[in-house]
Amino acid sequence: MKWKEITVNTTEEGIEIVFARFDMLGIQQVNIVQGNEEIEQLLHSAEKYWDYAEEAAMNKQPAVQAFVSDLPENDGIVETVKGSIAELKAMQDELGIDLGSLEISVRTVDEEDWANNWKAYFKPIEVGEKLLVCPTWEEVPQGSGRAVLRIDPGMAFGTGTHHTTRMCLELLERHIKDGDIVADLGCGSGILSIAATLMGAGQTYAIDIDPVAARVAAENAELNGVDMSRYAIRIGDILSDEKFREDVSSQKYDIVLANIVANVIIAFAPVIPSLLKPGGLLIASGIIDDRLDDVISELEKHGLKILEIRSGEDWRAVLAVK
Repeated sequence: MKWKEITVNTTEEGIEIVFARFDMLGIQQVNIVQGNEEIEQLLHSAEKYWDYAEEAAMNKQPAVQAFVSDLPENDGIVETVKGSIAELKAMQDELGIDLGSLEISVRTVDEEDWANNWKAYFKPIEVGEKLLVCPTWEEVPQGSGRAVLRIDPGMAFGTGTHHTTRMCLELLERHIKDGDIVADLGCGSGILSIAATLMGAGQTYAIDIDPVAARVAAENAELNGVDMSRYAIRIGDILSDEKFREDVSSQKYDIVLANIVANVIIAFAPVIPSLLKPGGLLIASGIIDDRLDDVISELEKHGLKILEIRSGEDWRAVLAVK
């Protein structure tokens, strides 16, 4: 099958806003491209659904790519997208955010060009002292004595190659204790929550707003032989759904994981203390360097003490205690 690849060039700040435009139009096969990094560092980011296509590595500026099947019934979608982005461009001054050029390019691609080629860049990687994260299509290296976490990101974010995920896994390995109760906010592919279970968590809760993430996390948990009586998947919006939030916070957690983005971590800050046991730990990542102070300020305002800050390229991870 052939697909229309619609690319909108923007800025790091504008990615989420452009992404929301595609979501509003019902276009859900979307890929986030972040600029100015080498291929190995580029192949990491998807706010939801699709990971990097190979050609993303040649894009030197942040962009959002959408894919729609190249069928007659979709002939009007490109013009609809152009109209929506034009509206967004007109709102730029009102929003007070630099959205960049919002230049749109369109090309036709074969499905295998973007749905499979990116797999060539994901290889088994050692994380921390004990873990090997291995994509399902790769063989485990001979002689590896590490615990193997098999992962297939499918249509959800997460293979463990990016700094944000690696830092979370390293902090988790250092601080988790046998029998801990762990919550993963924004579980994506399930990599962090599954790792917590493999590292000895007594009960792990994988929480996400996206039903696709729930399916992918469940498949990956099964792939890794996780005892599903110790692994629960919850779908809902912990911020806007009061009943769901109360239900999730009725259980108190030893560790809360949040590998998301700075804005969402800041939004979660008032809620996180209600999830943690006294002395419980927050491991938060996905924080770009220039938003670190904002995140720290908000966490401290709500009763969390910063214990450690980790760095990977321009990204930061925070360990905090209640």
